[in-house]
Amino acid sequence: MITSRTAQACGKADYGWLQARYTFSFGHYFDPNLLGYASLRVLNQEVLRPAACFQPRTYPRVDVLNLILQGRAEYRDSEGNHVSADTGEALLLATQPNVSYSEHNISKESTLTRMQLWLDACPAQDNDPVQRVRIPPEARHMLLASPNGAEGSLQLRQQVWIHHVMLAPGESMSIDLLGPRAYLQSIHGSLRAVAHSQAGEILKCGDGAFVREEQSVTLTADTPVRALVIDLPV
Repeated sequence: MITSRTAQACGKADYGWLQARYTFSFGHYFDPNLLGYASLRVLNQEVLRPAACFQPRTYPRVDVLNLILQGRAEYRDSEGNHVSADTGEALLLATQPNVSYSEHNISKESTLTRMQLWLDACPAQDNDPVQRVRIPPEARHMLLASPNGAEGSLQLRQQVWIHHVMLAPGESMSIDLLGPRAYLQSIHGSLRAVAHSQAGEILKCGDGAFVREEQSVTLTADTPVRALVIDLPV
């Protein structure tokens, strides 16, 4: 079953220096029925104005995946480490207890747009504190993150597979799912998501969809599409 969630239904914030859209409860936005989905705790799309930053903060034990859609971000931690990521890159932070992290738009002229996911991390597993990967602009399908770093993907501390999909109008792609739950996110573009048990759902730019008890999902693009399929067996 596929159940869509429109971008208009998501939580929103506008602080001047930050504009944000929240898929699940986050910050001031609270919905007791949307506290996350399986091990996916947070899925935010945020725009930071030039030179804006998030002040240092600590995290629960989560992997924080930042997908840079436009601009350049720098991430710093309280242990003196820092790393930057540019448009077309994804950066994974394996957050640690008692370590604080900050995020900066290091451009004084351009906004920073990025998507951020938090995924529950297994308490018994430790990974590299920071991982980074570039998404080739010509790649129709890329395994972006996985539990074992397969195919050069970012390695998560959880049984989750994240697929990055780029489709031209009229193109289709089927993604096999390993578990009973997945979440589909349209980053931009309009698409139809179909599973064997129903006719499908139309997703427009920024829309998402819950996928339950399906072995695969097929995406067909109406316009140029960029999307994530987040496979959540646990």
